[in-house]
Amino acid sequence: MAGHEGPRRDTRGIVDAPELFAHVQFRRREPAPELRAYLEHYWLIDWDLSQPYASHLVPHPSVNLVFERYAGCGDEDAGYAEVSGIGLELFTQKLEGRGRVCGVQFRPGGFRPFAPGAPVARWTGRRLPVADVFAPPAPPAAVLDPEAEDDRVAALDAYLLALGPEPDPRADLAMALVDLVRTDRSVLRVDGLARAEGVSARSLQRLFAAYVGVGPKWVILRYRIHEALERAGAGPDVDWAALAADLGYSDQAHLVRDFTATLGVPPTALGAR
Repeated sequence: MAGHEGPRRDTRGIVDAPELFAHVQFRRREPAPELRAYLEHYWLIDWDLSQPYASHLVPHPSVNLVFERYAGCGDEDAGYAEVSGIGLELFTQKLEGRGRVCGVQFRPGGFRPFAPGAPVARWTGRRLPVADVFAPPAPPAAVLDPEAEDDRVAALDAYLLALGPEPDPRADLAMALVDLVRTDRSVLRVDGLARAEGVSARSLQRLFAAYVGVGPKWVILRYRIHEALERAGAGPDVDWAALAADLGYSDQAHLVRDFTATLGVPPTALGAR
């Protein structure tokens, strides 16, 4: 299993992170020690806006459990809880007025031990009420009501610990493989990853469908787009041909096609901001 080093500090996947942070209070918090093998982190967002703002995210290959309270989300007073499977497209959320979200980002491969009865691919591209996935369902108010941030984190810990994740060596393997894809930029092809693990590409695909929710090729491409997005946000002086080669693309045009298909705009449109 991949080692735990605390919440990520990067902004990969967030389109125009400085603009988002100027509109909302965004924090990442570490879960209880017993949960860290399965979770990336908790993410907490609060806002109080005089004008609407739209945030944009290129999703990670992660399932999220989300507690939310804002205008238009179910019962605005009690709040709402949902399981959000891996998003396949650019995710856009309009924020206005006041709101609060407390989220749980599972490690890629780390969700299945909490819901062992179904392959994670069942939830991909879907957002479902938490009662459709977990029993007992989560009480949104218990997580969203406390004003003290530490109390909200404690409520998330208590709920997830009560679910009792089941140890699963194949989940451990899936988490380790995705972590390898994320951290080792030499992993560019599914067959290479399969050979390194000593399994067939088909076996690897079955493992990812059951425990990650998307195929290994999708994961490799998504992490490439995350890095390209982060480079684009750094400024207009990006050598896109060199970046394409660095990320394993055959040429710059291939990178631009993937980036544009995912975000709806070419990378230069973001780099020019």
